[in-house]
Amino acid sequence: MKKLVAAAAIVAGLAFAAPAIAQTKPTVPVIVKDITSPYWQAVLAGARKAGQDLGVNVVELGAQSENDVSGQISALEAAVASNPAAIVIAPTQFAALGKPIDEAAKKVKIIGLESAADTQAMTSLLAIDNVNAGRIAADALAAAITKSFADTEGDVAIITSVPGDGSLEQRAKGFKDVVAAKYRALNIAADKVADGTPASVREIMKDLIAKDSDLRGVFVSDPTTAEVVAQAVSEKTTGDQINIVAFGSDENLVKLLQGDGIAGIVVEDPFRMGYEGVKTALAASKGEHVSTNVDTGVVVVTKATLSSTRSQELLNPKIQ
Repeated sequence: MKKLVAAAAIVAGLAFAAPAIAQTKPTVPVIVKDITSPYWQAVLAGARKAGQDLGVNVVELGAQSENDVSGQISALEAAVASNPAAIVIAPTQFAALGKPIDEAAKKVKIIGLESAADTQAMTSLLAIDNVNAGRIAADALAAAITKSFADTEGDVAIITSVPGDGSLEQRAKGFKDVVAAKYRALNIAADKVADGTPASVREIMKDLIAKDSDLRGVFVSDPTTAEVVAQAVSEKTTGDQINIVAFGSDENLVKLLQGDGIAGIVVEDPFRMGYEGVKTALAASKGEHVSTNVDTGVVVVTKATLSSTRSQELLNPKIQ
């Protein structure tokens, strides 16, 4: 019932806004995975800045959790019903969002952000190359292990936060490909998928620590997972150091990086992603040519590079 009410409220809000701005500004809803998270707030900040620069009415939508697939589908349906110029969406799950995007694209241009979906109907997808990002993470973890142990061998593990997310699966693939090709003395001893809760991540990591005394590194797929893994590692009382390379960024991860709780973070540019998403949506709505795929790139930040200008731009985007 709450989701139906929320969807109705979105439709009403969009419908109310449209007549007042129809003569002057095109409307572009931007639907993120989790409207409460710092990462997605940075995406929305970039979208707002694009709206200001380009004369676009940006409507911010999204679920309250990345696990709320039905909530995001409801937001997409409501956005379509408002008859916007185009829609920008970051699909929260590859399979589940395929058909809803297919249906939406029959009525309006759809621009994807950050993650792919099981559809060919997106006009453009702005995202990092997740396979390449996984490769970069593997190099970063191998470098950290080499620094700690003066060799590049031993067991490593992958922990993915939720099942069914195409971008997370691609990162894991890139990681495994590079380990197999470049770091033959590293053994991927575990490739675990949690259920989206910190408790499940903690259980996985505690089990790995207990069963694998040769575990030297872990690659984790998102900030929350990284924090839980780092906490579990900090509590262990035996064995060698376990290096952690995390994907994503937030204040807690930066503190862990400063305190050597993690070795590195693979950082995206969410502000740029939001800005370029709206810019691309506007161009597509006008019938202009847009690229089918745009790689928004990643950067590895370590304790040594934390204070650099570029690292600070990525870690502290202006959210207003």
